[in-house]
Amino acid sequence: MPGEGDSVRIRKDVIFRDLEGELVLLNLETGVYFGLDAVGSRIWELLAADRCLADVVATLTSEYEVEAEACEADLARFLETLADNELVDRHDGPPR
Repeated sequence: MPGEGDSVRIRKDVIFRDLEGELVLLNLETGVYFGLDAVGSRIWELLAADRCLADVVATLTSEYEVEAEACEADLARFLETLADNELVDRHDGPPR
């Protein structure tokens, strides 16, 4: 489970654009191009708003029919994929 104030920050070299309700991400430094579906786009919006991971989970469980444990596990895998593609950096503690 994410710590109470743990957060993920979008890397400064990543740009993103909405294409008909889905986001396309591009890391300008690495050239990594990544597409997000509707749920991934919603998570990205919450991250872009500097929401801590606990808030992201709370928002997702209120907007979608998902249990908190399943949401946390899915969110962790999603964030790991984004981090592996150098699109986000994870931080212990609240956004700066």
